[in-house]
Amino acid sequence: MLRKKINKNLLFFILIVYVVFFLTMLIMPKVKNEVCVNEVCVLVEIADSPKEIEEGLMFREELEGGMLFVFDDGVHKFWMKDTLISLDVIWINENMEIIQIETLEPCEKCSSYGPDSSVRYVLEVNAGFVEANDIEIGDVVKLNVQKSL
Repeated sequence: MLRKKINKNLLFFILIVYVVFFLTMLIMPKVKNEVCVNEVCVLVEIADSPKEIEEGLMFREELEGGMLFVFDDGVHKFWMKDTLISLDVIWINENMEIIQIETLEPCEKCSSYGPDSSVRYVLEVNAGFVEANDIEIGDVVKLNVQKSL
């Protein structure tokens, strides 16, 4: 008799814990990182470690949203080594202004691209995004990210 009561109490406790956990997951806001230009926002993955920056979008067959590369200020050139998808690449300075835009295609013998001036961020999105959203050099970028950059 005592054993049945303990089992019922244990099951009830486990059920309560499960319900509280489930409801907490529903209520908590989803973590999302986004970059906005001209009121157009795109969800991004953040690449800020040397390994993430080096790998970038290599070997990916598709891109949902974009990838934001985070640097200490400096000159940062990009190339399309082992990148399988066409990309619009947007270089952003410390004032959050776009200073260069390139549409890059997959290549076998790749050149490097980028400004000769200092940048803080580089945003990669699917090719055609820049044109479809009327993004231009000089536009101001807003970051809404959960990670401290």
